[in-house]
Amino acid sequence: MQLPYVYRVTKYDPADRDEHGYYTGGEDTVSDHGKVEASYLQAVAAFAQGTGVDHLAVREPQIPAFVHFGAEPLVEGFGLDGLFPAGLAGFHDGAEVPLDIGLLLVRAMLRDNGAWYRLEVEGAFAVHVGWDQYLYVSSSQPCEEALARTRELGLFPERLDASPYAFEAEEEEELQVIQRPGDDDFWTDLHEAVVTGRVGILEETYLEGASRWHHLTRDTIDSVRAGLTPRARLAAWPPLSTDTDAVLRALPVDGAVEGIWQDHEGNIHSAIAEEDEFPELTARISRAHAAALLSTYAGESVPLCTAVMPDNDGVLRARWRTEPTPSDRDWARRQPQG
Repeated sequence: MQLPYVYRVTKYDPADRDEHGYYTGGEDTVSDHGKVEASYLQAVAAFAQGTGVDHLAVREPQIPAFVHFGAEPLVEGFGLDGLFPAGLAGFHDGAEVPLDIGLLLVRAMLRDNGAWYRLEVEGAFAVHVGWDQYLYVSSSQPCEEALARTRELGLFPERLDASPYAFEAEEEEELQVIQRPGDDDFWTDLHEAVVTGRVGILEETYLEGASRWHHLTRDTIDSVRAGLTPRARLAAWPPLSTDTDAVLRALPVDGAVEGIWQDHEGNIHSAIAEEDEFPELTARISRAHAAALLSTYAGESVPLCTAVMPDNDGVLRARWRTEPTPSDRDWARRQPQG
């Protein structure tokens, strides 16, 4: 839902922009970790209070998967340490935090600590940070007092039609594939696929840019389900091969692959490696009980099926989607229309 009042809040005076809108003044593009940063946070607080908001929900959280392009170096814990009662395990899509913690989450984005997310109250309020200290605030209310307070703080609020970082749902495919939820029906089908040997491992993407792998058997599938992160994206893959020599013979000459292997204690590990890292990957897989290689290139390795975990009430509120597989399309065709 697009909120009616959207503002870009920055420390950059519009008078110092050229005819194309590019800033040409002398303000630095990194946080000062001081007075200016505090002004940004006070502005967010003013807009939240003007909207009547005292809690925020984390949406579409992500961390760097490979390369970090932020203006400041990554910090341990991505600046999130101590902000969630359950630790970093509490950092997930839909996690709710009080406004004071929400302001610290905005600060972590201003400092380019590594994690990024949207903070929202559905239908009422949203805030997130773009590149170079560009802050975007959206509200269901005009927030005139917050605008005045922002200007008093020395910042410049500018009205926009929409934030360039607002969530946009991907256009549905020609087949109108709907997202499959990880509900009871999904887990019943997955259990059958495990028992018949078609599925052996489950990929859990719990943050954009971060995933973990689980070994599935008829004895472990229920405990794996119980331990999944709320709103995680799931992908079910065939069992690992115990013929690790054959797996290693399939290693490409160059490029990148994701290696998945199970150690002799039953733990599943994964690593994405390029050709200069193949010797280390080879060493790890050669000592493993079972392994597999997956292509990192789109469309070359496809799981059996995918899903996104619904909330405890069965409603699928996560907005991110999985890439539909042939099995997912078959499931979608069987669903009632209308």
